[in-house]
Amino acid sequence: MAEAKRDYYEVLGVPKNADDAALKKAYRVLAKKYHPDMNPNNPEAEKKFKEASEAYAVLSDPDKRRQYDQFGHAAFENGAGGFGGFDFNSMDFSDIFGDLFGDFFGGGRSRRGNYNGPTKGANVRTSVRISFKDAVFGCDKELDLNLKETCKTCGGSGAKPGTAPETCTKCGGKGQVVMTSQTLFGMMQNVQTCPDCHGIGKIIRDKCPDCHGNGYIPERKKIQVSIPAGIDNGQSVRIREKGEPGLNGGPRGDLLVEVVVQRHEIFERQDTNIFSVAPISFAQATLGGEVLIETIDGKVAYDVKPGTQTGTRVRLKGKGVPSLRNKQVRGDQYVTLEVQVPNKLNSEAKELLRRFDELTGNTLHSTDDYRDKKKRGFFGKS
Repeated sequence: MAEAKRDYYEVLGVPKNADDAALKKAYRVLAKKYHPDMNPNNPEAEKKFKEASEAYAVLSDPDKRRQYDQFGHAAFENGAGGFGGFDFNSMDFSDIFGDLFGDFFGGGRSRRGNYNGPTKGANVRTSVRISFKDAVFGCDKELDLNLKETCKTCGGSGAKPGTAPETCTKCGGKGQVVMTSQTLFGMMQNVQTCPDCHGIGKIIRDKCPDCHGNGYIPERKKIQVSIPAGIDNGQSVRIREKGEPGLNGGPRGDLLVEVVVQRHEIFERQDTNIFSVAPISFAQATLGGEVLIETIDGKVAYDVKPGTQTGTRVRLKGKGVPSLRNKQVRGDQYVTLEVQVPNKLNSEAKELLRRFDELTGNTLHSTDDYRDKKKRGFFGKS
């Protein structure tokens, strides 16, 4: 007993009101997934490929889709529905596959074009190390690099002086060849890079003795790069047309300079904000007063409030990193104040400290004492 055919819409996984674009998209996915060339010696994949192709062949044709919607599969059985049957084995799939895969199937639209036309050269990558401060304010650096330049001996042709490159006879100068093979649905044409000229379209019989047929030689070059203010570690600066030479008259590629920012002994960065730690003395934390805090712009004065606790974080507005988009806009600096407890005291200092503790009533004997003092404030009245 013959296996019942699945609904064509179900096969493609589309609703019955799907438009042409949805049908084509669904079929493209299935065709690429189950194509025999992608699944050699896989009868199940071949079966699904034929099933999807049959479904698309019917639903992509307005007349056949109308017949199928009205009569189902019976519309294409001999004598059924009065349409005289529909032979899928004799159907020309070239229009379908040509539209989807271009040159892969005979009869499809050609998309070969000029394979060896002007091509932009490859980008060149390098890196430069800069200081934390240079990343914040920007700087200019000079790079010493080996870059390809046109060979002066052959003028970039790659051929020995007095000779010239010849047009490749295998591809006719196109840089590509068309390979034809027999498939389930007829002849298939596959475009490949020419194996003789490697896609260039020309053959050099006598190579230039200086560049060995490449047309370019490495030269040591000094390149100036301007590092913008606010650049961060790992970001790159692009210098246009300082990369590899283009092919067949194409433009040079670009030079991409990755910036490596050295760590700072005081500052750490997050986006456009700077974070640091500033030590203050026990007396400064207790009595308050002016302290000097280190910033990327230099030291600035800051008024510490009396009774400042260690770990207090203060904000210095506008002392962070400039924005890459607008160097006039800067982030902030967040400073954590750390109270430095003296660890070397002479006898007089120790006695004064004991006397201070007695006068302020600050002797704590338990956690409950600490909590009670914290509620009232160490310098508040009980």
